[in-house]
Amino acid sequence: MKQNRDSKISCLFVAGVDEVGRGPLAGPVVTAAVILDRRHVIDGLADSKRLSEKRRRQLDLLIREYAASFSIAQADVHEIDQMNILQATMLAMQRAVAGLTIRPDKVLVDGNRLPVLPCAAEAIIGGDGLVAEISAASIIAKVYRDRMMKGLHHRYPQYGFDSNKGYPTRLHREALQKYGVTPIHRRSFAPVKQVIENRA
Repeated sequence: MKQNRDSKISCLFVAGVDEVGRGPLAGPVVTAAVILDRRHVIDGLADSKRLSEKRRRQLDLLIREYAASFSIAQADVHEIDQMNILQATMLAMQRAVAGLTIRPDKVLVDGNRLPVLPCAAEAIIGGDGLVAEISAASIIAKVYRDRMMKGLHHRYPQYGFDSNKGYPTRLHREALQKYGVTPIHRRSFAPVKQVIENRA
């Protein structure tokens, strides 16, 4: 079972951490940390990108109900522009772990980089498809960010945030050229920076 990835850590509080939103041109980067309750196995946990939106929403509710602890955090567009997307992601991961109501003994992070944390930590490439705790984190982070971007769509309907979630689709790029840059765009990202320079 994915919950028991390593017998040496099966008796500890293990938190899985993942991020959503490193690639978009708009909106925050969102991270989540999840400690699962091993008495309540949640079937179907997987990399959020491999699940349908409906299934993600169903699992999001189960994770929120049955996890021993979970926390969602973010770094906003100003922080992304100030420190770059990688460092902003690390900051958001630190915030997510700090927000847990249970102090983890070990943190498992999806990817190949680790934030500075006050406990043991391990980076796992492809962890969102291998480790249940990371899968759970990827799911609740994505559901949270998608919901946020759909809300921002009502404020900036020209950009199609309800469908592209801030990613650089053709519609989004065309809207940038036509309507310009909003306060939620990442000004340090090349396509946005180019629009700003062209309009200067």
